[in-house]
Amino acid sequence: MKATGLKRRVLLQGGSIALMLGVHQIARGATILAVRVWPAADYTRVTIESDARLNSQQLVVGSPPRLAVDIEGIDLSPELRELVGKIKPGDPFINGLRVGQNAPKVVRIVFDLKQAVVPQVFSLAPVAAYKHRLVLDLYPEQAIDPMEALIAERLRDAPRAGSGSNTNNAPAVAGIVPSAPAAPAADPLGELMAQQSMRPGPQTPPPVLITPPPPVVGTAPVRPVVPPPPVAAARGGSGTAATASRTDRIIIVALDPGHGGEDPGAIGPNGTREKDIVLQVAHRLRERINASSVNGSPMRAFLTRDADFFVPLGVRVQKARRVQADLFVSIHADAFTTPAARGASVFALSQSGASSSAARWMANKENDADKVGGVNVGGHEAQVQRALLDMSTTAQINDSLKLGGAMLGEIKNIGARLHKGQVEQAGFAVLKAPDIPSVLVETAFISNPEEEANLRRVDYQENLADALMRGIQRYFAQNPPLARSRQL
Repeated sequence: MKATGLKRRVLLQGGSIALMLGVHQIARGATILAVRVWPAADYTRVTIESDARLNSQQLVVGSPPRLAVDIEGIDLSPELRELVGKIKPGDPFINGLRVGQNAPKVVRIVFDLKQAVVPQVFSLAPVAAYKHRLVLDLYPEQAIDPMEALIAERLRDAPRAGSGSNTNNAPAVAGIVPSAPAAPAADPLGELMAQQSMRPGPQTPPPVLITPPPPVVGTAPVRPVVPPPPVAAARGGSGTAATASRTDRIIIVALDPGHGGEDPGAIGPNGTREKDIVLQVAHRLRERINASSVNGSPMRAFLTRDADFFVPLGVRVQKARRVQADLFVSIHADAFTTPAARGASVFALSQSGASSSAARWMANKENDADKVGGVNVGGHEAQVQRALLDMSTTAQINDSLKLGGAMLGEIKNIGARLHKGQVEQAGFAVLKAPDIPSVLVETAFISNPEEEANLRRVDYQENLADALMRGIQRYFAQNPPLARSRQL
């Protein structure tokens, strides 16, 4: 009987200890592990990482514009206080913030805003190296139109046209030449803006690009996909001059530096991040494209991201379609589980399965970028994204294979090792624009120490940009862009 009573007391004590631990755990709440801010012209992202899911409520105040976010179940911590110092003067949306204990187990963050925003607040489950994340995306009420941004950039660069030497040292290909520095070529985008400024009636100032701060980061929204503006037929015998809503031909190449922001991409053995390398290569290739023309039509590069912020896969495709890009080039740096793998590769889309097990593995890895980068996928957005990414055509794939073949040959010509001697195919989500020849270039294996070192070298990046530019030139020499006018 005494033994039974002793066992009962032991069990009761154990239950009390378990109950006490449970109460303590509830009282402690989540622990904040890190806070990050990614400002960009498209939007600013604030990420709060914790060891448990956070619940929050938000309130937008109009004048002056502010956003208050209450995070429940936590106490004010040094990590949360760090948010104040992470807001930089160049942030396009956030002027500053305050953080404090608003109530027991409720921390309030108040953002003082530079403009009215449309906030998206959502949670992300643990993935890759991240634990739970509470994400606050601040989008402008009036989203930047990528075509208007391209016009503004063209106008901004116009005074420098012809003033410097051409950075593209690649030999000219038939019909494709660098822009002449002496007499500036016709600038259809500039003409468009000039015509708009001469129109009678209320004047609207030209669109202004918000320049993102130097190497800081942000993320891009998942918005409903807006169909690209209709493409007008080629100019015929009517002889109609360009109007305020139409320009002469301009060749647009969409450059897509992979990953960014919360998603670093592959990381080399010495810490080199894929997202940084591919952005540097894209900037170098942009210089060469902007200095060239095709049969007298100026070329212009459009970057899906021009700084360190995340852009979801579907939004990258959407941006390229909004500017009616003639080509889409996604730039990446490969990685594998062993450092022995090496060599550059070029991929096109496949409708009927991958061309190899390696291509399938690579596509699956790249398609997981949205999970790591963090996408707010509501029911409507997911449906729209699936609709967009299911529209691929045989003609687009055939043209993509031609572009990929030209690029692969030029990469080989600079002495770079090729992982495969032919263009491979797989179901890369980012290549599924139905009307744009699209390729994904894996510049090298960043997981290979030697190739990681090459990717960090300026001269290697320059040679790589030259090779990609020559590949674009050779593609257009054999496949002239279709004549068309652009609707803005």
